[in-house]
Amino acid sequence: MTRVWDIPVHDSTRVRDVRVAAEAACGHAGLDQGRTAVAALVATELATNLLKHAGGGQILIDTPVADLSVSGDEQVPGLQIVAVDHGPGMPDLAAALRDGYSTTASLGAGLGTCRRIADGFGVHTVRGQGTVAVARVHAARGEQQPGRVPTAGSPVRAGGVNIPLRAAEHSGDAWACIRSGDFVTLLLADGLGHGPAAAEASDAAVRLLRQCAHLPPPDLLGELHGALRDTRGAAIAVARLDLAAGQLDFAGIGNVGARLGADGTWRPLLSHPGIVGAHRPARLPGSRTPWASDSVLVLHSDGLPSRWAPPPVASLVSLDPAVSAAVIVRDSSSAARPVRDDTTVAVLNPTPLDPQT
Repeated sequence: MTRVWDIPVHDSTRVRDVRVAAEAACGHAGLDQGRTAVAALVATELATNLLKHAGGGQILIDTPVADLSVSGDEQVPGLQIVAVDHGPGMPDLAAALRDGYSTTASLGAGLGTCRRIADGFGVHTVRGQGTVAVARVHAARGEQQPGRVPTAGSPVRAGGVNIPLRAAEHSGDAWACIRSGDFVTLLLADGLGHGPAAAEASDAAVRLLRQCAHLPPPDLLGELHGALRDTRGAAIAVARLDLAAGQLDFAGIGNVGARLGADGTWRPLLSHPGIVGAHRPARLPGSRTPWASDSVLVLHSDGLPSRWAPPPVASLVSLDPAVSAAVIVRDSSSAARPVRDDTTVAVLNPTPLDPQT
């Protein structure tokens, strides 16, 4: 069941809370003592940076984490740590990412060291808008260069953020990305309502995806409809990218949103009314659209405001997709528009030639 730790960081006492949450997440994911120490250090440093440079923000810790290279269908046990703020942004990101660069009142690690010791790291900052940093720590170090998002095996990568309503223990949303041969399938499920029963429905959808990732989206939704009959049901969107043909097939039931960015513009991909597992259309035609080297796909649950404005397509193409997802959630929300449901955003975008982005 999807497990997320959501910790607001507005004073120094919450830094300890972040470290404790990271250690708890490591226990949940089965990380050993050494990897737990790495995760705790990274989480603590990111929380400290929020206070020092942004006056506070939010830490999200999610587990488990899939390999963002989308090179296979195996999930890598571990956790993802996301730091989000609306602060002034970093005046010199390159300097902040240099190993050994530190700030006072921190552990002396700095973002550069966080990037080096993590299994994946991405950061995005804009002056006057804030910063998003994402770190991933796996149960065992892979052979890829430390702190880099792996690029071998796929020209695309996927990532996302999942925020439970009112910092609940479980989210009713879930997302997954699975590769089967030349096909990469991204799924986002929003279990009806929220809480553990909603999470059971969305998790059931993710489990079936791992068995049926070879199916076209309409056929996969048909299988999901049968598999979710004993749950409360879910809204589900499925997109399957044919890497060989450069085509994206899409189908959805319910109010999971989808937008495809290409050639500098966004367009919606339309779902059909209904609830997977309860009410589905008699016929569910899918849509097909070209996928280019600069295309970006965004799936989101209805916790995101319905009239959210996407950022420029070009600004997301080379970002770590989890960073893109966090930026979208941050910039579409405000104190005047609080989260009204579990909120999940999943992004599929090209793997950059430079693996450090």
